[in-house]
Amino acid sequence: MAAEEEDCRLKMIKSRIRDFPDFPKKGILFRDICPILKDPGALSAVTSLFEEHVRGQFQHVDFVVGLDARGFLFGPLLAQRLGVGFVLVRKKGKLPGATVSVAYDLEYGKAEAEIQEDAVSPGHKVILIDDLLATGGTLYAACALMHQRQVEVLSCLVVVELKDLNGADRLKPHPVYSLLQY
Repeated sequence: MAAEEEDCRLKMIKSRIRDFPDFPKKGILFRDICPILKDPGALSAVTSLFEEHVRGQFQHVDFVVGLDARGFLFGPLLAQRLGVGFVLVRKKGKLPGATVSVAYDLEYGKAEAEIQEDAVSPGHKVILIDDLLATGGTLYAACALMHQRQVEVLSCLVVVELKDLNGADRLKPHPVYSLLQY
């Protein structure tokens, strides 16, 4: 019965993903998660599936770390369910106070990701979360930030994984858990 329930939730979530061909540029098929956010049942299904995965895989989590900006949508909900704090990984220049950052490559250029210096401490165990895994650049940068702070990355969670772009390979040895794969 549990597998059937999970399958039903995944089908509901998948039915809420919209495809936009040639966005943001020609040749890209954009997977839009916004309809999930409009549907309380679909949003709850995403959060529940992530929670069940984390509880089933890890005995202890200190923080859920969300990536700018869509990781901010799912991360706090998961953190609340798990009874842990939420930490933000932002684009450079968006956080007040002392920060640490790492530069990384994007498909279309370079960027920097940062966290507040006191957001995590050595030895903490974290789950990273974002909406989509493509080439893995942003999640890779977040992993690098966590390693810089001597924090253990337990897993990377995403709603959608674009398998052809091999982002999960870039994140090894960190496991990736994706609800939907395209």
